[in-house]
Amino acid sequence: MELPDNTRYVAEQLGPDFGFYLHASQRLAEVNSAWQKIEIFENPLFGRVMRIDGCFMTSERDEFFYHEPMVHLPAISHGEPRRALIVGGGDGGAAEELLKYPGLEQLVLAELDDEVIRLAREWLPAIHRGAFDDPRLELRLGDALPFIEKGTERFDQIILDLTDPFGPATDLYTVEFYRACKKLLNPGGVISLHIGSPIHLKIPMARIAASLRAVFAIVRPYLQYVPLYGTLWCMAMASDTIDPTLLSAAEVDTRLHRQGLHDLQLYNGAVHHALFTQPNFVHNLLLQPVAPVHRGDILEGIHDPESLPAVRVIPV
Repeated sequence: MELPDNTRYVAEQLGPDFGFYLHASQRLAEVNSAWQKIEIFENPLFGRVMRIDGCFMTSERDEFFYHEPMVHLPAISHGEPRRALIVGGGDGGAAEELLKYPGLEQLVLAELDDEVIRLAREWLPAIHRGAFDDPRLELRLGDALPFIEKGTERFDQIILDLTDPFGPATDLYTVEFYRACKKLLNPGGVISLHIGSPIHLKIPMARIAASLRAVFAIVRPYLQYVPLYGTLWCMAMASDTIDPTLLSAAEVDTRLHRQGLHDLQLYNGAVHHALFTQPNFVHNLLLQPVAPVHRGDILEGIHDPESLPAVRVIPV
């Protein structure tokens, strides 16, 4: 939107009663792909920002708040991932973090929309840092659902770096999909994903956690504040054999040193344990008796930003 003083504000509505805005000093790209609307714009605080279907996805200066715990907590908990799969993640940020592991031999990136990758290549090199050109990276473009359900490859680590559970991503938050992912994991394999916010996505978050518990023996939610998302965010690691909470802070730091990971901005041994600390309201939320998500379900409390009334941001 353009205000009378020619200052542009880009708003994201997290729900009917909650949202926030960023100052868009320059719009760099805008594409309506076959699947979604993708925008790249400049913000004085965050640098270049990618927005998809009205939701802020990633930015140059705060991407580590999301990508580091999403990638390194499960990778360090596993110890030595050699083959990994990222579903989504077309900005390349998760791939860039995983490719820091010298023992990683193959990384498959399954992204629905090639326009996300094209725009990230052009406008977000500070996020992907050339990851798309690493010979260990193999792109699989198209719908990840049949790839996962019919797949025969095996992985040590799977990362579900998805958009929120509406539109094309809805079926990727179900018990059925998590079961299909589990079949692709090697013994001792780990999976990580974001499961929503305990602030404005309470019931969806609890139901997604319940869906993971219906499939995996060990499910460990963890909390992270992501500035670009404007709220507290919850991720989870799941496995049948590995419990990340049993790793000492010293062992996490030892494993990071062994992998040569000396330049991380957020994740270390102390942070590893801090991420699992839950306020009482989050602990109680995750204990609620809620139904897991099955294919065909509609997650109550999830709002497609395009369905919400338009908002006008007026500076005071």
